Amino acid sequence: DSMEPSLSFNTIISFMTNTNLQHYAGESGLSNASQMCVIIYMMFTSAATGYAACMAFCRGLAGRQIGNFYRDVVRIITRVLIPLSFLVGLFLVSQGTPQTLGGNLTVHTIEGKLQDIAVGPVAALESIKHLGTNGGGFFGANSTTPFENPTILSDITELISMMLLPGACIVTFGHMIHDKKKEKAAYGKQGAVIFGAMAILFTVGLVICYHAEMAGNPVIGNMGIDQTAGNMEGKEVRFGVAQSALFTTVTTSFTTGTVNNMHDTLTPLGGMVPMLHMMLNCVFGGKGVGLMNMIMYVILAVFICGLMVGRTPEYLNKKIEGKEMKLVAICILIHPLLILGFSALAISVQAGLDGITNPGYHGLSQVLYEYASSAANNGSGFEGLADNSVFWNMTTGFAMFFGRYIAMVAQLAIAGSLLAKRKMNETIGTLRTDNVTFMLILVFIVYIFAALTFFPALALGPIAEHLSLWM
Repeated sequence: DSMEPSLSFNTIISFMTNTNLQHYAGESGLSNASQMCVIIYMMFTSAATGYAACMAFCRGLAGRQIGNFYRDVVRIITRVLIPLSFLVGLFLVSQGTPQTLGGNLTVHTIEGKLQDIAVGPVAALESIKHLGTNGGGFFGANSTTPFENPTILSDITELISMMLLPGACIVTFGHMIHDKKKEKAAYGKQGAVIFGAMAILFTVGLVICYHAEMAGNPVIGNMGIDQTAGNMEGKEVRFGVAQSALFTTVTTSFTTGTVNNMHDTLTPLGGMVPMLHMMLNCVFGGKGVGLMNMIMYVILAVFICGLMVGRTPEYLNKKIEGKEMKLVAICILIHPLLILGFSALAISVQAGLDGITNPGYHGLSQVLYEYASSAANNGSGFEGLADNSVFWNMTTGFAMFFGRYIAMVAQLAIAGSLLAKRKMNETIGTLRTDNVTFMLILVFIVYIFAALTFFPALALGPIAEHLSLWM
């Protein structure tokens, strides 16, 4: 009863697409039965579908049969997600995270008043929330609340849980395409190049976010408030700037969406980093999807370099031709189209403007962040946005749906196309894609594309806000 139709529409698409964008507060918007039987269930299935699509994609590139979707999903859930979630859940319980089917607790506060405290199967949700790169919180405050994230050890565990399986996908890819007939030194080099490129993008973002938050906010500084510990607005004291900046960068790089601080209170440049990483959607990314997105940039880099030297582009000994490039173009362009298109719509109609609670540059940043999070299937948000309305529920729902499936279908079509092609023999003119040079080329290709598509919008949002504060 607490969800009207557009919010139900948004919520189901959100958890079906592994986004977990929440336009409601979990402890008041859903019952414990809904949290467990619907939300936790869909966290397992949505994560498994992305992983299954990635494995089919990798098999196609490796020259193997695509496989069986049902078999892959069952194996991923029963052999990977459930065992790991059980272990992580037990550890979170040991740190103080509630795990109960009982009702809410009513307690006497130190002020002598009564207070209702929501509890439930929190540890079960938290474990798959991070391992499955889901991100939806049992509570509205997500992992900032001590019931979801009690200690520094639980914080580190949640960080590792987010990174574990997306990183493992890349290692798996390197093993799958390894040619055993070649020298042993080449083992996993293709995967290492992609992992290295992602690591560079991640590190650059983390350094910028950390230094921006440590620099503080000059407006708060002018009030005479000490900022030697950095910008502490919206952050948990027990985590501080360092853990908050790391968590922010990880959750948006690995497209999880969980938060241990409020992103709306980040400094302009600190908030631009998670926004940019969701716009790139290939800095490790969600489970399986991040690797597939980065391979699109790999193919694009191979194609551009091939044109520059006048040779037919090849990747993994398969020719890259017009059909593949058209599909790559769909994958790469659908993401900015959804983000920028819906953002333009939101600031041009009254229903969209009604949700913007901050004037000026920060208001635009709120809109860009919301649609970047939706299209990237991340789920975090600048919480100042009044997003629980028919307009925001419907538009973000469509952004989540199309952002998830259009690219995935095109990527599987690319894998099928390459699988059907005959392998080419390597020659002296073949572009090497397993060395440091190509890794750096890949990083530059990603940044160049981001600059061409998103820089104008970022210049009007977080960059302009930063200049207005510091200039």
